[in-house]
Amino acid sequence: MKLALVALIVASLQAGAPSREVRVMSSGATAPAYLQLIPRFESAAKMKAVTLATATGLGAQAIVARVRAGEPVDVVLLASNALDDLVKDGLIRRDSRIDIARSSIGMAVRAGARKPDISTLEGLKQVILNARSIAVSSQISGVYLTNELFQKLGVAEQAGPKTIKVEKGVVGDVVASGQAEIGFQQISELRAVKGVDYVGPLPAEAQRVSVFSAGIAAKAPNPAGAKAFLDLLMSAEGRRIMQQSGLDPIAPQ
Repeated sequence: MKLALVALIVASLQAGAPSREVRVMSSGATAPAYLQLIPRFESAAKMKAVTLATATGLGAQAIVARVRAGEPVDVVLLASNALDDLVKDGLIRRDSRIDIARSSIGMAVRAGARKPDISTLEGLKQVILNARSIAVSSQISGVYLTNELFQKLGVAEQAGPKTIKVEKGVVGDVVASGQAEIGFQQISELRAVKGVDYVGPLPAEAQRVSVFSAGIAAKAPNPAGAKAFLDLLMSAEGRRIMQQSGLDPIAPQ
C-alpha cells in the first residue's frame, strides 16, 4: 500500500482512540467496492471491518430500519435520499455526510449467451418484448423499471407477467441460474456476479442515475475509525476501486 494512503488513515485515527473494529452497513450498489477496500483498510488501520449489510434490504432487515432501531453501526453507505432522511432525523452526523458515487442501471445475460443490442430505446424495447423472463431488483432500479420505464417504452403489459422481482440476493444470481433470461440492476451489482455477462448500460434516454452517499452514525461506537474508513473511500485509491466496480466516483469537495 502506498505510504501516502497509510499516512492518511493514521492521521484520521489520531483524532481519537478508536476501538479495534469499524462496523459498516452498505447498499448493494456500493458493496462490491466496499468489500474490495476491506483488506486495504484493515492493513493500514490495524482494525477489523465488520460487515453488517451488503444490501439495502427490506422491512425490518433494511439498513434504514436497523439504524432507526438503534443497531450499533459506524459507517452507512446508502442512496442519498435514504441517507438524507437519517441525517434529518439525527441518526447520521450531518457534518460527516458525503456523496461518494453515481450509479447507473445496466443489463446482464447468462454467461455465454448472446448479448443483444440495448444501445437505443427501440433496441431495448425489442429485447424486453422478446425476452422469455426478466429479473429486476425490488430496490430503486427495479422500482424505476416496473413503475416508469416499462410504461414509457409501452411494454408494461407484456413485461409484467414475465418479470421476477428479486427481494433477496442479487439479480445476477437469478440470471446466472437460468431463472431469468435477462436482468437489470445497478451496473456495479451486475458486474460483481460470476456466471453472467454484462451487456451494457441502459441508453441515455432510458437511464436513471442514482447518487450514493456515506456518513457516520450519530452514535457510532468508533467515530475515529469511521472517519478513517471514509477518508480511504474518498482517496484516489478508493475512487479507483469504485470506478473499477462500475460506479462513477464523485471527487471530494
